[in-house]
This record gives sequence, C-alpha cells and structure tokens, in this order.
Amino acid sequence: MKPGPRNLITDIAGLRVGNAQDDRVKTGVTLLTGDGPFTASVAVMGGAPGTRETDLLAPDKTAPGVDALVLSGGSAFGLAAAQGVMDALHEQGRGFEVFSARVPIVPAAILFDLLNGGAKDWRDNPYPALGRAALDAAADGFALGSVGAGAGAQTAQHKGGLGSSSLVLEDGITVGALVAVNPMGSVTTPSGRHFWAAPFEIGAEFGGLGPDPAPGLQPLPESRKVHAMAALGNTTIAIVATDAALDKAQCHRMAVAAHDGIGRAIHPAHSPMDGDLVFAASTGARPLEMPAMQLSEIGHAASLCLARAIARAVWEASPAPNDSLPALRQELGLR
Repeated sequence: MKPGPRNLITDIAGLRVGNAQDDRVKTGVTLLTGDGPFTASVAVMGGAPGTRETDLLAPDKTAPGVDALVLSGGSAFGLAAAQGVMDALHEQGRGFEVFSARVPIVPAAILFDLLNGGAKDWRDNPYPALGRAALDAAADGFALGSVGAGAGAQTAQHKGGLGSSSLVLEDGITVGALVAVNPMGSVTTPSGRHFWAAPFEIGAEFGGLGPDPAPGLQPLPESRKVHAMAALGNTTIAIVATDAALDKAQCHRMAVAAHDGIGRAIHPAHSPMDGDLVFAASTGARPLEMPAMQLSEIGHAASLCLARAIARAVWEASPAPNDSLPALRQELGLR
C-alpha cells in the first residue's frame, strides 16, 4: 500500500471536497460531494453524536445514494449547513427523484466548537451560508489544518483541525479518509511531542517525529481543553471512502473498521462526551472480485488512513488570535 498522488481523499476519482470557514467565529464546514450520487453508510461509536439524515444510511432504508456528506462545527446549529448544501444542490437539479420532484440527500454530522475563543454572537445562523460556500469551493485539492469543519476544533492538549490521507492497495483500489478532529482525548502522547499514530506514518506526512521513546504505560496529562472551555464538548467526525463497488451494508462494515483508526490515534476515544462518527462512501467504480477478502483489506486501509488523517489534522493546525489552545507546531517552536 502507498498513498495516492495527493495523499487526500480526493485521490478517489470523482470525489471533491469543499471547505468554508468564518475566522471571526472560529468555525466552519467541510463537505464531500461527487460527480453523481454515491453509496454511503455510517457507524457511530461516541456517546454524544449530532446528526442529520443518518437513518437513511442503514442498509434496509430506501435511499440508494447521497449527493453530499457534510461535516460541520457549531454543535446543533451546524446541522443547518446541510440545508444550505441541499438548497444549492436542488438549484443544480441534483437529488433523489420522486416522480417529478428531486430531493438532494445530504447527511451531516457536527462537532462542538462553541467555546473556543471565537465570537458566537450571531443573529442569523451562519451555517447555511457556510454550507453553500463549501459546495461552491469543492475541488480535487483542498487545504488541511485550521480550515473548514476543523477551523475551531481542539484536542485535549492542542488545536485540532481538518485532516485527510489516502492509500492505494495492491489490487488498485483506492481508500481515503477525511476528518475533523475535536476530541475529548489527546492526539499526542503524554510528552506532547509525539503522535499516537506515529507507527502508521508514511514518510513525514505529520512531521516525522517518530514514536514516543518513553517505555510502558504513561499517565495522561490533565486536559488543557477542559480548563480552557470549562465544558466537555467534543467529537471526531470523519468520512472514509473508496472506489471499490460496495453496497450500503459493506459501506457500514468499512465505517465500523475505520473506527479503529480513531482508537489508534486518539486516547481516550469513543467517550460518553464524544460524538465519534464515521461515514463511509463508495463511488462504485471498481467491482470486487473476492468480496470477503477485499472488504477486509479495505476496512484495514480505512482505519490506517483515518489514524494518519487525524495526526495530519493536528500537525497542519495553525495559530490564530484569541486561540484558547496552542497549535502543536507553534508549541514545538516550528511555526
């Protein structure tokens, strides 16, 4: 396995990602869309999820595909981002056909970034406009770090952010991940100088800092985030995708397997105060020849991509005025 040419989820042909953020509010929206509808499912393992239209993604539900998947800041306010995306897609003639009507299917998940030092004094909910802007910005290439849904994200010790990565398997199938990292837990080891995901790094995609040399189990330091926020608002929300032809049930299995990436990259993960959620998407471009074997490899690759994308999100985060937590590279004296 090796990364695709961009090391982004958009190494999967036909997929595009768009970011939009409001730096004053310290929040934003990220979406994944494609040339046409794609198959999708979801797996939730956190205790405090915030979602829209995820019930449709169960294998026994009617909708055969989705037009976009949305990751947003703003807690429950951020679910309105999907409405902005839905309205814009409807104007483009996109959507699930119901006789003469078309209804865009836009599932969404949100993270809590309401206590991160940004101005939250809006009169009109900003998220529908941010959703539209993210759709307008959708492209093959996109920025990582303090952008989109990761603009106001925080981990236990440092700023969070938006991350992505990809892998191309030996049979030519491509798998990718896109994640907004805002967990209760820490993405760095107790020293604060190494990533939990270090064993899975390819090249120096998140700094080449290597594994923490301290042996044995180390106690986790006290969370800076809890002190800065005086609250427990968290969540890591992600999308894993592939060009392999998966049905909704197989997408669900990929999403379940991908959660291992969260457990590898964040300690602790899947807490009662996190809304940890993984969407899974398939463009269906590559038929499976040995479904059981290939699905296992795809799920493993999805978990590796997600762990790497989580570390990349924190590595690429950048400082901004009124931040309540430092960016990792800033603290290491590298930015």
